[in-house]
Amino acid sequence: MTDRYDYVIVGGGSAGCVMAARLSEDSDARVLLIEAGRKDTNPYIHIPAGFAKMTTGPLTWGLETVPQVHANNRVIPIAQGKVLGGGSSINAQVFTRGHPIDYDRWAQDEGATGWAFKDIQSYFLKAEGNSILSGEWHGTDGPLAVSNLPSPHPLSRRFVQACQEFGMSYNPDFNRIDQAGTSIYQTTSRNGRRCSTARGYLKPVLHRKNLTVITSSLVRRILVENGRATGVVTDDMTYIAEREVILCAGGLGSAKTLMLSGIGPADHLRSVGVEVVHDLPGVGTGIQDHFVVDIVCRLKDGVRTMNRYDKPWWMVVAGLEWLLFSSGPASSNVAEGGAFWYSSNSAPAPDLQFHFLPGVGAEAGVEGLSSGVGATLNSYFTRPQSRGTLRLASTDPRDKPLLDPNYLAERVDVDGAIESVRVSREIMRQHAFADILEVETAPGPNCLTAKDLEAYVRQNGRTGYHPVGSCRMGSDDHAVVDPDLRVRGIEGLRVCDSSVMPSIVGSNTNAPTVMIAEKAADLVRGNRPSH
Repeated sequence: MTDRYDYVIVGGGSAGCVMAARLSEDSDARVLLIEAGRKDTNPYIHIPAGFAKMTTGPLTWGLETVPQVHANNRVIPIAQGKVLGGGSSINAQVFTRGHPIDYDRWAQDEGATGWAFKDIQSYFLKAEGNSILSGEWHGTDGPLAVSNLPSPHPLSRRFVQACQEFGMSYNPDFNRIDQAGTSIYQTTSRNGRRCSTARGYLKPVLHRKNLTVITSSLVRRILVENGRATGVVTDDMTYIAEREVILCAGGLGSAKTLMLSGIGPADHLRSVGVEVVHDLPGVGTGIQDHFVVDIVCRLKDGVRTMNRYDKPWWMVVAGLEWLLFSSGPASSNVAEGGAFWYSSNSAPAPDLQFHFLPGVGAEAGVEGLSSGVGATLNSYFTRPQSRGTLRLASTDPRDKPLLDPNYLAERVDVDGAIESVRVSREIMRQHAFADILEVETAPGPNCLTAKDLEAYVRQNGRTGYHPVGSCRMGSDDHAVVDPDLRVRGIEGLRVCDSSVMPSIVGSNTNAPTVMIAEKAADLVRGNRPSH
């Protein structure tokens, strides 16, 4: 069977929902959005604290890396959303955009003309619906709701105080030119409920007659005829795109879909039995991710943490408070406390980021405590230099790809991770925690030397859930898309998601992904705002 649309959008994640909402503003454009995952009906999606329940399970793709050579050959799980809203439906909702130097680097050094901060700032503001902050750095009317947590956990407040005792300034806004400092993170939520792009962008426009949304449908490949993308094939349908196919399958999924369609490194495609349609060597290369390292501290008996709500009775109490009043512990994003700091005096901008969790065991791959109550502080070097690859395991789109982020391949990344752990330990040793901290259990009191810290980093680091760059934007021969996000050598095909980032930004990546989609929608429609 065949159906026809003007635009066929592959992937209903953070970027895809934005693209569907924006392109369908033109009532003459027939827009189709295809998502491999299910609808966003799981209640954990809409409860902010539900993040702790979704780093594994049916709302993710179940991906994991190949053994990481520089991380003791460990296989590391890497959660990517498989549900309407994608990562924005399962993430910790932290709203940070990165530093202006990240985008200026894209434009000045990495071939992404038109993506300097002055070029994209308006798209951040267009997306943002901030309930507290305003002015030249913040939007208040955008679809992506952003707000302060109504009642941060007392331990998160202590964390912010500890950071100030360490020497950081209090910074209520990480999204201005001065990123350094500490505060409680703003989150993509409002009135105690998560605001994914499915909720903020897509849900309000589902009534549009020119917009069709299909879920639980996996795109097998993109159709290419005479050098032009003409549509996509699913298990039971062919959808023709009379204007463009727009690939929004995510930081890893877009590269996989291109390669399954015969667009990618020719030798690799032939080796797994894929017919080469267009030799594009950069597809699936250049992957970067934040490499997170956690420290865990046991607190004295009687200290209340989020783990209290692991018990069925307290879970019911928290759920009722959320249902009745949209408040209480269930309205927390769990990773409440935040900070940005410097790995060295020579860093031009903060290059360490911290997330404080008033509990233990919230995320897959992070060991909790065998007994007692505790808190977790994770951190990462925000601008890693290591780059990895994604390759196909077979021609079957349901097979997981061979993912190698190549964590810690570059010495600067190792040193940055070690420094982030050192600073984390110092924060937790400040006066604000002195009366409640019993012992640091990881790395633990026996981890003393730089060699000990490096061993801990290599054995315990994990994904930051921020893989980018597999369809890198640029102007060189290895770039996958040009600065207008058009796939090089194929007409009628764009990639519009986090995979196009030329390099990773120094923050969480959801807000930048939304920005990319906002600008991409204008590029598709031929709109180029003046500055």
